Amino acid sequence: MTDGPRPSSEELVKTIFAAALDKKALDVVSLYMEPLIGLTDYFVIATGANDRQLEAIVDEIERKVRTIHQIHPVAREGKRADSWIVLDFTDVVVHVFLQEARDEYRLEKLWSEARQIRAEDAEAPRS
Repeated sequence: MTDGPRPSSEELVKTIFAAALDKKALDVVSLYMEPLIGLTDYFVIATGANDRQLEAIVDEIERKVRTIHQIHPVAREGKRADSWIVLDFTDVVVHVFLQEARDEYRLEKLWSEARQIRAEDAEAPRS
């Protein structure tokens, strides 16, 4: 999976933020989940304007994480025709939605007690 030491969750989130923003993802936010569920440290949530952009965002996240950290997701759920794609990097789970699906599932509201960090407001989240 990785040749060197595993990056911190915060480093991984920073890379994911950069990749998502490079592909013009909208409303990119991380939720600090570790104290709430203990299975993962962060959720990163982003929105694509259409199915092509959704796939481009996901592909860029995978490419950048693989290139910088030599890590592949342990799971990927969804495909271009879907309105929600999930990448599981163990410590960070990425959710990329089309707007209608993001409005329907409202992960930020569901996990409203999680500390939120917007990509444009921080270089990297700190725990």
